[in-house]
Amino acid sequence: MGELVERVDERDHVVAVVDRAQAIRERWPHRVATIVCRDGDGRILVHRRPDDASRFPGRFNWMLGGAVDVGESYEEAAARELAEELGVHAVPRFVLKFLCDGAISPYWLGLHEAVVTAPVRPDPGEVAWFDWLTEPELEELVRRAEFVPDAREAFDRHRALGRLLAHEE
Repeated sequence: MGELVERVDERDHVVAVVDRAQAIRERWPHRVATIVCRDGDGRILVHRRPDDASRFPGRFNWMLGGAVDVGESYEEAAARELAEELGVHAVPRFVLKFLCDGAISPYWLGLHEAVVTAPVRPDPGEVAWFDWLTEPELEELVRRAEFVPDAREAFDRHRALGRLLAHEE
């Protein structure tokens, strides 16, 4: 058996522990934790996936992340992924969660943010290139075809939440 994940329902309640490959094949929702990194100036880390990556090769993304392990919280998974993919230790702040239809399979996406001031050491198996972009620069990149489609949906939801929160103030 490969990577184990928690299969969840439409309310993000655990139904069973399953192999992630089977969850993807059967289109069973599972959990994915992502993290958006900002530097001290508020710029956002954007990266390009390696050309030989199994999922979304060569595509741009503004989130790092991966499957939530069995028994792990979204926040724990986001912190683990940040350490694995960038070599950075930080406490992520939960921003939003939604059921993403997903280009590969449906999943609950938990989006977190962290301010990263330490030097990053990207895992070349996950990050082929990266840069820190301003929000307008990211907005332009998100609309390009080379951007991961699920990440575009998360970006749009994040922006809508930001506008909603700004309107309530």
